[in-house]
Amino acid sequence: MKYAVLVVLACAPVWSQAITPRLPDALDAQLKRIFLKNDFDAKTFRQARWVESGAAYTTLEGAGGEDDSKPGPRDIVRYDTATGQRSILVAASALKVDADAAPLSIRDYTWSADGQRLLIFTNTKRVWRQNTRGDYWVWERGSGALRKLGGAVAPSSLMFAKFSPDGGRVAYVHDNNIYVEDLRTGAATQLTSDGSATTINGTSDWVYEEEFAVRDGFRWSPDGKSIAYWQFDTTGVGEFTLINNTDGLYPKLIRIPYPKSGTKNSAVRVGVVPAKGGPTKWMEVPGDSREQYIARIEWSPDSKQVALQHLNRQQNRNDLLLADAATGQTQRAFRDEDQAWVDVVDDFHWVDGGGQFTWLSERGGWRQAWIVSRDGQSSRAVTPVGADVVRFLRLDDQEQWIYYIASPDNATQRYLWRMRLNGQGKPERLTPANQPGTHSYSIAPNGRWAFHTWSSFDRPPLTELVSLPEHKPVRTLEDNAELRKAVAATLENRSEFFEVKGANGVAMSGWMIKPRGFDASKKYPVLVHVYGEPAGTTVNDVWSGNREMFHRALAEAGYLVVSFDNRGTPAPKGRAWRKVVYGEVGVASAEDQTAALRALMAERPYIDPERTAVWGWSGGGSNTLNLMFRSPDVYKTGMSVAPVPDQELYDTIYQERYMGVPQTNKPGYERGSPIYFAEGLKGNLLIVHGTGDDNVHYQGLERLINRLVQLGKPFDMMAYPNRSHGIYEGEGTSYHVYSLLARYLWQHVPAGGQ
Repeated sequence: MKYAVLVVLACAPVWSQAITPRLPDALDAQLKRIFLKNDFDAKTFRQARWVESGAAYTTLEGAGGEDDSKPGPRDIVRYDTATGQRSILVAASALKVDADAAPLSIRDYTWSADGQRLLIFTNTKRVWRQNTRGDYWVWERGSGALRKLGGAVAPSSLMFAKFSPDGGRVAYVHDNNIYVEDLRTGAATQLTSDGSATTINGTSDWVYEEEFAVRDGFRWSPDGKSIAYWQFDTTGVGEFTLINNTDGLYPKLIRIPYPKSGTKNSAVRVGVVPAKGGPTKWMEVPGDSREQYIARIEWSPDSKQVALQHLNRQQNRNDLLLADAATGQTQRAFRDEDQAWVDVVDDFHWVDGGGQFTWLSERGGWRQAWIVSRDGQSSRAVTPVGADVVRFLRLDDQEQWIYYIASPDNATQRYLWRMRLNGQGKPERLTPANQPGTHSYSIAPNGRWAFHTWSSFDRPPLTELVSLPEHKPVRTLEDNAELRKAVAATLENRSEFFEVKGANGVAMSGWMIKPRGFDASKKYPVLVHVYGEPAGTTVNDVWSGNREMFHRALAEAGYLVVSFDNRGTPAPKGRAWRKVVYGEVGVASAEDQTAALRALMAERPYIDPERTAVWGWSGGGSNTLNLMFRSPDVYKTGMSVAPVPDQELYDTIYQERYMGVPQTNKPGYERGSPIYFAEGLKGNLLIVHGTGDDNVHYQGLERLINRLVQLGKPFDMMAYPNRSHGIYEGEGTSYHVYSLLARYLWQHVPAGGQ
């Protein structure tokens, strides 16, 4: 019997396109320069430490180390601040374990208060997002002796080592317990013994570290006799399982306690333990330890009390509690509250020897610096209404000044100001008027000097030493001359800042980068870069590094690239601007971003309304989804990286701060979450995520995929195995991510003026 054979050759339908076509050679070459060759990385004046109250500073100089791309020995060099006289304080050769060993590779270093000992952090390992575990060594300036802390403790297992105030001891964390090691005798005293997988002493659980930046979870008392520390009990907290499929024959499961919105938090408390050992005295903080947060702890100058910032779970109330270190009894010194949320105060300083303290509050409608008496009976605003304090830099108690960062006239910029501590007179701007852009400062302990870094959107950073308060340049520390030369042709004055109307006519700040050879008589495609959440802004007159170079590369290829800051972003525009989004994060941003793009297209006829795209990462990825789903006739192509499609899947501290708990605000969570609007998708959508993301879980993407499949909506996606939220691990990953975004844009939004 004979059979006929039918051979079917599978082929793609005529309407199918490759997801990632080849990029033009020039654009691809530029992306490789940015993300593979690092041709446009700015040099920073880092690892500088003020010593001798500011009369001198030290830096690392040499071929490389843990923070540099090239390994090699580095000297610790001292500079006289006033004269610039240079001397090698610690030669790299002095940091050898033995004669044949390589010098220690320095990740970080700290001087003791008297400058006689050096604490070196090396051989570091990543914990969550930060390299916080490793080896610590102490170098003795007098004898030149070098020895490792921890004795027989396993390598790379110590965390957060800190000198005692007198420099004679070091406290550190090992296996969730706190130790103090005497540098004279080498004897180590274990202060806590109950540390375990669920009981965490001296550091934090995941969500505190991520949202409150509580990492080094203990504080020496000023007299060196006691240590105050956080303790977390993660028992009963929901565990999230990450699956690592790439590092073995079988999957590796990584479980982390991760409280999602509305679920059980860790129990947290603060204890004080004698530095020589003994029982812990627990501070008597009122309320359920799982329904509150202790976000900051600070000692009083007399070492008798511990100041605790105590927030309720809703985070609309922050009480400063003063706890007696000996008895544990607490009393409330101050309460800051808001109908939306209050912020943790990082810029807390004692005034008048501990009789008063500084506080940042929005109680007057703007973020102002306040002075509050220790007994809480009096408080007064120092800085004026109408100008937000962005950051509190320094308190000069003797001269009665406060130094802070603000920008009353332009929310995209940052400048140094000072104000009399009594609140009298007018604020004085110290940053020169002829230096528009963003300025940051590291002020010396004596207040006479500062490391000053200045950049703008079109100007790579310049770091110099200045004298204060006259802001007189003393010497240049890093001018980035090579980078300025490398980017000169790319910049060519093709960017601009502007204001545009958002929803309800609200003025929004924005920027635009135009293509080379721009012709206003033609129409160009537009790419919107969005973030839009309460954690950050995108419209900043500052050098932004590789991401902005990515945007400039796309502009070079023929795209208009724009960005807007909507209501709810933390721009210094007053409390009402920032907190209007309370309970509905995602709603106002979608309204404002859409209204802003519509208004810009109406004002500027060279924007092609048929070639529109939007992209963002994290919260920006969420807003990209919201815009594609809610305004499909405006945004034709979207690229969403690491989004949160459903806000109930994110962590308690961040999401509940701005939304409340889902049990009482279910409608708000649904109004703000993109997944509930997926039926609106019409255009091209690319979603990118790392499967090892311990922050914004891949779980959310899978739920969104199910919803889009259910709705019959076509989309594209890319999963990066075992990458975290930043999707950067592994050789070539960053280039691959950004070239993927560029290829998707190139395919679906034709470039160039028409």
